[in-house]
Amino acid sequence: MVLQQHQKADLELTAMRPITRPGEYYWVIVAGLSVLVFAAAVAYLQQLKEGLGVTGLNQRVSWGFYIGDMVFFIGISYGGAMTSAILRLTNAPWRAPLSRIAETMAVTSVLVGAVFPLIDMGRPERMVYLFRYGQVGSPVLWDVIAVNTYLIAGAIFLYLPLIPDIAVCRDRLGPNTGKLRYLLYERLALGWRGTDRQKRVLAWGTTVVAIVIIPLAVAVHSVLAFLFGVTSRPGWDSTIFAPYFVLGAMFSGVATVIIAVAGFRWAYHLEEYITRKHFEYLGYIMMTLGAGYGYFMFSEYMTEGYKLHEGARDMMELMIVGRLAPFMWLFGIGGLVVPILLVALPITRNIFGITTAALAVLAAMWLKRFLIVVPGLAEPMMPTPLVIYWPSRVEIMITLGAVAAIPLLMMLFFRLFPIISIFEIEEVAEEDAKRTAEALHQAVP
Repeated sequence: MVLQQHQKADLELTAMRPITRPGEYYWVIVAGLSVLVFAAAVAYLQQLKEGLGVTGLNQRVSWGFYIGDMVFFIGISYGGAMTSAILRLTNAPWRAPLSRIAETMAVTSVLVGAVFPLIDMGRPERMVYLFRYGQVGSPVLWDVIAVNTYLIAGAIFLYLPLIPDIAVCRDRLGPNTGKLRYLLYERLALGWRGTDRQKRVLAWGTTVVAIVIIPLAVAVHSVLAFLFGVTSRPGWDSTIFAPYFVLGAMFSGVATVIIAVAGFRWAYHLEEYITRKHFEYLGYIMMTLGAGYGYFMFSEYMTEGYKLHEGARDMMELMIVGRLAPFMWLFGIGGLVVPILLVALPITRNIFGITTAALAVLAAMWLKRFLIVVPGLAEPMMPTPLVIYWPSRVEIMITLGAVAAIPLLMMLFFRLFPIISIFEIEEVAEEDAKRTAEALHQAVP
């Protein structure tokens, strides 16, 4: 074993700290988040009882906060999963302390995002009709199938690297952890003993899933973009919506990983394993994706603005100089320019500056989803009065509950399983030791 015995013990103790010693504020935070989720459930029950009339939706603007939330939450899920998968496949050694948080965030986000189509339906029990009478050529059916396929793949991607750590919990905590929890560890560990054969099978399976999840995530978010792109409406009628959505998902996903890592690092004192360099590397990735997203946005608006077809002209005026211009410029400056500068400038390229940039990106990307979904429906295609959409208290409460549900689910998950990957950190230490030994061997004649 490359790690010394005391180092291994410290690593296990740190990784299992949320399980054994969650902290004095843990239950306070859980209670606060649970109150928000409960309030969202109450708001939804009111909507279920009284109908969609309690929302700000109307005959023209039938997609509002709910569909924007769906695109947003599913997008950050894909971004987190793809970031972790790419770092695994490129064998980036610095990924080890971050991968568990990123993969857990990906699964919880898609769980929350996948609920919003049901919330948006006035009669959710009719969802079964989509499978009974769904048209093969409908992007709605494609999206339902793709999201569920991705959810299964994401759960497997989270579970496989978790197996050795579950075995550590089984062996270290023992039956004293409680009968049900010990039984859970025993079953989920699948008899893991750390043999060479088990390690080879696990490495092969994790690599296969990582390879599969990247094109799957690209395909799924492309299908989500087709819900808009194949509709002939101003603001949606675009041929670059699929790559636009995929890049936006990765951009917001990396920002969410930074925020989650910063939060759990502070809460569980992971400073020894998650250092400033991890934030800098993630910040560089976020900055690059932000520059790419800015290019896509410029390309779309410049092409439409140059031609100024009738429908596109009205939408461009609405966004650039009209009543939605403040929101659009807020997104461009606050969500692209400022975060890129915060990461690029050495004076702000620190944990606080990068986390602040990530928070700005996340808020701005939610705003951008709103600016994609609502204006395309609200702007009249015929000479009729303009319809104003404004979210109701029910929609706002459900959205806040969804935001609270993600950290709540992650905190509950880490009450059962290690927050950082013990097995992967040990693997990285072994690989570093091998490289050092090889370099010394070559240096000595």
